[in-house]
Amino acid sequence: MKAVRLHAYDQWPSVDEVPDPKIEGPFDVIVKIGGAGLCRTDLHIWEGQWAPKTGIELPYIIGHENAGWVHEVGSAVEHLKPGDAVICHTQETCGFCLPCRRGDDMHCLDSTFPGINVDGGWAEYLKTNARALVKLPDGVEPADVAAHADAGLTAYHATKKANLDGAMMPGMFSVIIGVGGLGHIGLQSAKAMSGANIIAVDTSDEVLELSRGWGADFTVKVDGSEVDKVLDITNGHGAEVVFDYVGEKGALESAWAMTRRHGFHYVIGYGENVNVPTIDIISTERSFIGNLVGTYVDLAELMVLQAEGKVTLHTQKFALDEAVDAMKELHHERLHGRGILIP
Repeated sequence: MKAVRLHAYDQWPSVDEVPDPKIEGPFDVIVKIGGAGLCRTDLHIWEGQWAPKTGIELPYIIGHENAGWVHEVGSAVEHLKPGDAVICHTQETCGFCLPCRRGDDMHCLDSTFPGINVDGGWAEYLKTNARALVKLPDGVEPADVAAHADAGLTAYHATKKANLDGAMMPGMFSVIIGVGGLGHIGLQSAKAMSGANIIAVDTSDEVLELSRGWGADFTVKVDGSEVDKVLDITNGHGAEVVFDYVGEKGALESAWAMTRRHGFHYVIGYGENVNVPTIDIISTERSFIGNLVGTYVDLAELMVLQAEGKVTLHTQKFALDEAVDAMKELHHERLHGRGILIP
């Protein structure tokens, strides 16, 4: 099969011919890829940022946002059959450890992460396990939802947590910093799940215009005055919850400054460090909250919102052979929404 493999850090990957994956265990499933998302994490992998954490040997196949059709199943798989349309949760989890038993499968103690620490889905086929697969509702195509496996799931998970914390009630304010590949799903999720006033913050006039169509009640351009504008909109108090989908280039500092007393600053994008005086944390009881993708249940719920038309992905599609071109578009910030590779 064709597969996009990384051979060396800071060198663009290549499209190689490699053996098809094979069923090895009773719960294995081979998925014929219908669409695979391009994530900024893929650029961080290419740059080598993840190398110390994963220890994976090169070359390997990247791609952790995957959807397609069941091609082959292991001997113990009874609820899936060839031809079923599915989206692949980013993690293959064990189902037996305490986090899995609690439904907190993102923190499984014995998991693998295709595209991060094992071969991923920028290929014609992917081997995963049966626990990772969510069947798609009728009429939902894999290529249209592939990026939900990480981008959409991460955004939905953060929004759901903030909603459960009571920080997105009617009359409250939610700020979305960076309405890109993740942020535009976070904005739509916030609109679908809460009654809060939503403030979209971005560097692009085009993206801010799209944000209005996705449900933003206010839009603020990043031009050096964004903190003051958000404080003005929130009557000088700041927002109850700020979702930072950027995590660098000054966004962390701005997000913290936009968060009101006893508010929540969700750190979703990454790249730089959080540097805040501890007295500012304790004196205002503001909280930093990390956000790591989401659970299997979150992904199933997100697919319902997708099927109902309440959440949709803004995408640009590329052939698998165009993977490097797509990466360059994202690297140079010319790609709006989410890139999708089609084998």
